[in-house]
Amino acid sequence: MRAYDIILKKRNGYELTEEEINFFINGIMDGSIQDYQASALLMAIYFNGLTDKETSQLTMAMVNSGEILDLSSIDGIKVDKHSTGGVGDKISLIVIPLVASVGVPVAKISGRGLGHTGGTIDKLESIPGFRTDLDTETFIDNVNKFKMAIAGQTHNLTPADKKLYSLRDVTATVDSIPLIASSIMSKKIASGADCIVLDVKVGSGAFMKKLDEAILLAETMVNIGKRLGKKTIAIVSDMNQPLGYEIGNANEVREAIEVLKGKGAEDETYIALTIASYMAVLGGAFNDFDTAFEYMKRAIETGEGIKYLRKLITIQGGNPNVIDDPSILPQAKNKIEIKSDKDGYINSINAEKIGTAAMLLGAGRTKKDETIDHGAGITLTKKVGDRVKKGDTLSILHTNRTKWDDAINIVKDAFIINKNEIEPLKYIYKIIE
Repeated sequence: MRAYDIILKKRNGYELTEEEINFFINGIMDGSIQDYQASALLMAIYFNGLTDKETSQLTMAMVNSGEILDLSSIDGIKVDKHSTGGVGDKISLIVIPLVASVGVPVAKISGRGLGHTGGTIDKLESIPGFRTDLDTETFIDNVNKFKMAIAGQTHNLTPADKKLYSLRDVTATVDSIPLIASSIMSKKIASGADCIVLDVKVGSGAFMKKLDEAILLAETMVNIGKRLGKKTIAIVSDMNQPLGYEIGNANEVREAIEVLKGKGAEDETYIALTIASYMAVLGGAFNDFDTAFEYMKRAIETGEGIKYLRKLITIQGGNPNVIDDPSILPQAKNKIEIKSDKDGYINSINAEKIGTAAMLLGAGRTKKDETIDHGAGITLTKKVGDRVKKGDTLSILHTNRTKWDDAINIVKDAFIINKNEIEPLKYIYKIIE
């Protein structure tokens, strides 16, 4: 078997066999297949696509390239969730305690933020003392005892995916649906959960800008899950404006606390309840979504959800007093208000621009090894559909940096205000089971 023949076969639009896919991935890992050959295959896949069978086989080949977490010693059906990334997306901080509160084990592996999207690990690490560097034994023990744990990704999970992604990034092959789907699902499957709920974001602040592409990605990942024996549900949710009102690490922790106290923004509360409910159904706690949704709402009303967040913070070394006194969280010393220059209705808030501005204020990274400022971020005071008057505050920038002119200009450009009133944005576009 030769790399040349595999590249030629896919270039000509034929389906690759499992043996050919495994040969190629193994060759990438042991160095027998060169980067230029791997790049050629990626471009052939970009133009000719992969069948569902090929995509699933590529996923498993990447899973098998490294460590696979063995969670078999955890009692019950283990559930995980994944978001394709957005701005202000603090959903994991809300759903982990909610799902654990109904007895479903949540074994969550999360990543750090890069670019305009935030990472769950960075957000949690803004809580003083909170540890995400759990070893496997502690991770499993916490899930067995408390029904929840969250840890950062290890270097040994899906190393083939990391190699392929670095090549995709420099060969203009990132935006290939089968390559995106196999990349995401390989990490989720290697993380060891039995069931997965996917939150596929679509809109200005998401990787997928068009609804039809987001739905195709969601369907592709659900098909991978089914083929590989993982119960998988995908939710296609809106990211045409930031989720909730807070962007930035400590800011988003504060807002997640507010949601679990029943005081959160409507959009993020509804999406969190939806995702938590599907996780609980997959985990066997409920027979149907509607029953689960009503129970999750009550878990917020009765304080059960916030109790479990306090427990999660405590067992992972964080200061649980942040629940009652969020001022303990990092705060930026400089606050700059952005005001409306006219009367009207907010027609749109470009989420990517808001995320980029937050990154420039210190809340995000432009490189993987960059240090972030947990206190930096942006607070929105208005959402799409809201009426504003000239001089009203649209948002507040939080930063410890001394230069913020670029961020101000980007945030101003993000808000489109017109005389015409518009309907609020939909929160969820489609559920794929």
